[in-house]
Amino acid sequence: MLFYFAMAIFGDTPVSDLDISDLGIEDRFGRVYQEANMSLNNMLAMMPQAVIKKGAIWSFVTYMFMHAGLTHILFNMLGLFIFGTHVERQMGSKEFLTFYLVTGALAGVLSFIIYAFSGNMLVNLVGASGALYAVMLAYAVMYPSSVIYIWGILPLRAPVMVLGYTILSFIFILTGGRGNVAHATHLAGFVFAWLYFVIRFGISPWRRLTGK
Repeated sequence: MLFYFAMAIFGDTPVSDLDISDLGIEDRFGRVYQEANMSLNNMLAMMPQAVIKKGAIWSFVTYMFMHAGLTHILFNMLGLFIFGTHVERQMGSKEFLTFYLVTGALAGVLSFIIYAFSGNMLVNLVGASGALYAVMLAYAVMYPSSVIYIWGILPLRAPVMVLGYTILSFIFILTGGRGNVAHATHLAGFVFAWLYFVIRFGISPWRRLTGK
């Protein structure tokens, strides 16, 4: 939250220029833009063009602390509080911090690759959702019998919740629904959390989630 309010105050401060000549972006007179102004917000969000042209690899971590608005950060922090508290209690604080940063950063890297190959070079990826989805998977693996009440009404077992979010993310990716949401980043959070459990802990998430 402190990071969010700091960016609300200082985020628009111009800090650099960005070479965009290779993107062929034209003005209304047909002239190709050579540079774009970069604010502090742009430098800390994950922007593929900034990673390539400015070497902004720090953004694979800092994008997790950037958010598009107060509602965005409040929902993410609520999810982190609900699920992260239990996961941290099981993992321990140091392991949980490592898990959170590693899965979130790798989700950012995979998102960068997807955006770069699809030509979305000036997109700004922000938010903790990739890491949050990793935490949600961890919660389901650790507490497979737990029941979550979606919107406080609909009861779902934790593994079913994860499956539901996975299916929704795939649907939104295929249909282009909710286009301002990084659904691939969400799925990447699930994938890297899964791999983390296999590699780091030697635990099969599939067995924990299905009981088989």
